Amino acid sequence: MTADGDGAVSDGLDKESIRERVWDDLEESGQARFPFPPHGRIPNFAGASEAADRLAEQPEWEAATTIKTNPDAPQLPVRRRALREGKTVYMAVPRLRDERCFLKLDPADLEDYDAATTVSGSSKHGEQVGPDAVDRVDLIVSGSVAVTERGGRIGKGEGYSDLEYAVLRDLGLVDDGTPVATTVHERQLIDDPVATGAHDVSMTLVVTPDRTIRLDESDQPAGIDWDLLDDERLEEIPVLKRLRDRETDS
Repeated sequence: MTADGDGAVSDGLDKESIRERVWDDLEESGQARFPFPPHGRIPNFAGASEAADRLAEQPEWEAATTIKTNPDAPQLPVRRRALREGKTVYMAVPRLRDERCFLKLDPADLEDYDAATTVSGSSKHGEQVGPDAVDRVDLIVSGSVAVTERGGRIGKGEGYSDLEYAVLRDLGLVDDGTPVATTVHERQLIDDPVATGAHDVSMTLVVTPDRTIRLDESDQPAGIDWDLLDDERLEEIPVLKRLRDRETDS
């Protein structure tokens, strides 16, 4: 899949200009947290733990036994809290570069939750599994650079978060009713119109340290849009070739 904002888009501001504005603002306001600089990444922010606590108060969280989340620093408190509450956590292998493209963190099999939920520790302590071994996902937690109050998300521009969702959707592990949440700083909330593509996943729950924004469920991408994938991306990501072959054979 192409980077965020590529493909057919609705009217709105260019995503890259919004990213730069938000990264600059977090840094200049002193609200960015390690790792520095916030630019070029899902930025960590002051109050990330409080946002995780607020997310954990929501019924979608309480009902979930299996969570798929991103590996970035601001969602570290989310991952740790999930394990401590007995929830299984899945994260994608970076860039989906392996046939076994997900890391499974089962709290029953782990001794050190803090170590297992870091970027480096997840690959050491987690179990790398193929898509056929992934349980149905009850809640997705995504990292964001910016998000609108209507649930439009801007990632860091590589498109992998939306692609991971599309893979799970193709496998029948998520559907339109699967809640998709993000935890962000208030300064990451924007009211600009954002150019969006049909492959962009909408947030149904936006949580900051201070408030929760609950959004009506909208139609999510129905699966992988093969027209957005070039041959190079198909070669780089083994699970895509496998799913494409399965679709061709059916």
